[in-house]
Amino acid sequence: MVKVLHIAWIVLQIVIGFHLFFPLALFFFKNLRKKKKPQVLITPQQLDIAIIVTAYEETYHLPLVINAIINQPYSNYIIYLVADKCDTSNLIFEDDRIKVLTPEKVIASNTGSHAFAVKNFIRTHEIITIIDSDNIVDGNYLTEINKTFAAGYVAVQGLRAAKNLDTNYACLDAARDIYYHFYDGELLYESGSSATLAGSGMAFKANLYIDFLKQTQVSGAGFDKVLQASLVHKDLQIAFNKNAIVFDQKTTHANQLVQQRSRWINTWFKYFGYGFGLTFKGLKNSSINQFLFGLVLLRPPLFIFLILGVFATIINFVLGLNYIVWLIGFLSFIAGFFLALKKSDTDKRIYASLLNIPKFMFYQMLALTKIRVANKISVATKHQK
Repeated sequence: MVKVLHIAWIVLQIVIGFHLFFPLALFFFKNLRKKKKPQVLITPQQLDIAIIVTAYEETYHLPLVINAIINQPYSNYIIYLVADKCDTSNLIFEDDRIKVLTPEKVIASNTGSHAFAVKNFIRTHEIITIIDSDNIVDGNYLTEINKTFAAGYVAVQGLRAAKNLDTNYACLDAARDIYYHFYDGELLYESGSSATLAGSGMAFKANLYIDFLKQTQVSGAGFDKVLQASLVHKDLQIAFNKNAIVFDQKTTHANQLVQQRSRWINTWFKYFGYGFGLTFKGLKNSSINQFLFGLVLLRPPLFIFLILGVFATIINFVLGLNYIVWLIGFLSFIAGFFLALKKSDTDKRIYASLLNIPKFMFYQMLALTKIRVANKISVATKHQK
């Protein structure tokens, strides 16, 4: 019995500790692979893009969001602004490429709003891109998206950069995004797998996403988790374009952080099981795309596996077992974290905010206690004006 418990404890430690070493392992694996030759493209034809902007209750940021889109050099698009449960009296635009859609009944769902936009398409589009109601797109966002599809991809995730760094919470939220975009976006894609989807700043071949909406019902948060698993299950690669930038509003207050994270944590528990199927499917098909992506889906949120790692280290120390490997693992993770920051030209304010990580993790632990009611708290993050 003691031997069985010892083996079980070793296996459990491997399952948890693997995630501490994975970021640097992915970095070295990516550098060992032969780099793809950059595809030289003569200025590609502008594909017809449907830009779906979804808003729920809040409209404060929308004029800026729309202006950022229409001021781009790219011109072949239609904006479908779905104003769900919104006061649209201030949403008056002269540009005929902007269609403000107001559902008769409250939808309160990302995919529901996307489907509503699709039903109201004025023409058949080649590409669909999803933008949140607080996202300010970079001046070359649509051009960069277009380049990715011209290179033959069917799906792409752009880079969600911080729009605001006015509080420690916003800076730490931005640091988290930098970490995920570097490893789960750029490196995962360059390693031959797919970039994870981030909910906005992403684009798809129109027929592909429309088929997904028809075949899949997703309630609450997490449609991007279901969508990415669906794409990789077909062994389609989700590209990552770090030059397709959307500036995203970061959390600024503790209560906002708790509500947002409770939904995100709930989403991970709800959908992480997709990782098992993709990992085994990747092994069966010898698909790096499916195998690596499956491993990433199985990883808990950062604060969860870090806390579990601390507990495991303490237990091993108390019982006189090997805890040195855990210390090496934490050093590996920290090195990987700072590598992501260094490679991403990180703002000095973000570095200064790292001293507040313990407080940030405390509020995420608080969010963990609220996951049972996560989707009842709110269907969208409330932003400060």
